[in-house]
Amino acid sequence: MNKAIVSGFSGTLLLLTLLTARGYSQDASLQPVRLMFYNVENLFDTHHDTLKNDEDFLPGGLMRWNYTRYNRKINSLYKTIVAAGEWDPPAVVAFCEVENRNVLEDLVYETYLSKFNYGIIHKESPDQRGIDVCLIYRKDCVDVLSSRYWIPSGMNVADFTSRSILYTKLVISKDTLHLFVNHWPSRRGGVLAGEWLRQKIAEMVREKVDSINRLTTFGSKVIIAGDFNCTPDDQEMKTLTSSQGSDVSVVNLSEKQAVEGTGTYRYMGTWEMIDQVIVSGRLLDSSKGLFTGGNMLTVFKPDFLLKKDPKYPGFMPFSTYRGYRYQGGFSDHLPVLLDLKIR
Repeated sequence: MNKAIVSGFSGTLLLLTLLTARGYSQDASLQPVRLMFYNVENLFDTHHDTLKNDEDFLPGGLMRWNYTRYNRKINSLYKTIVAAGEWDPPAVVAFCEVENRNVLEDLVYETYLSKFNYGIIHKESPDQRGIDVCLIYRKDCVDVLSSRYWIPSGMNVADFTSRSILYTKLVISKDTLHLFVNHWPSRRGGVLAGEWLRQKIAEMVREKVDSINRLTTFGSKVIIAGDFNCTPDDQEMKTLTSSQGSDVSVVNLSEKQAVEGTGTYRYMGTWEMIDQVIVSGRLLDSSKGLFTGGNMLTVFKPDFLLKKDPKYPGFMPFSTYRGYRYQGGFSDHLPVLLDLKIR
């Protein structure tokens, strides 16, 4: 085990004691199954990949990224994942802005997350910066039946320079769940930047969801999660949730939170709900097996993930960087958590 990584997280022995005590004191079958999505803000290693534009995140690069900062980042993510599970880490953790499989292996094998036997699903995306969508899952409570990555039909990889969509078919508590993990093109350069591509991706995901739902009489249990780089009231999200031309309903659980002023990303002093969770109606009204509801989605915002906004009133995510200045935080996004219960 990489002692440098492990040693960066204080209170490890106490944490393990709590984990062990919880495992013996509570019946796991009575606990909700928790899923987490987290934009981890540029989780790069310190090695140059000639196939990626990763020069900024090298020891001699613009961000002065180095092994010490990398270790701190890995430990920060480990701490967040464990805390998000209330000492019992989530069954599935989906990520975006991850450079490669190696950093995931450091996270799940070289920290005390190794106690929970996480598996990894990852594939290099065509994104020019080399940041990917991926997930880890606990093998003790999740079986993976299949996984694949998709880009919009009619586009070849050479023309598609964003992140592909990760689709995974899972079995949890003997029930089948279809999970889509997204990181849509950025709005950097203005709201309209990347809009046409976000629209095409939204159409593709909706088509895939409709196809999956047609496979069963009563519809399938589907979760669509990710950083969509737009808010619930943007047209791209309306395309994803529209029932026009389809008899399958999907519901954006994040919409209500956005209306109430909750968000995962703060821009110029305003919270924006760009990390969202959409579910199929079948997952909401299920009378057997897995089910969820609007009150079972939360934005995870403990004090340690926040810091005082130096420019605007209130708090903001405690990010790793603020502009080009390193501040040693966690991410510029807050994670979202979805609980699934079992009937």
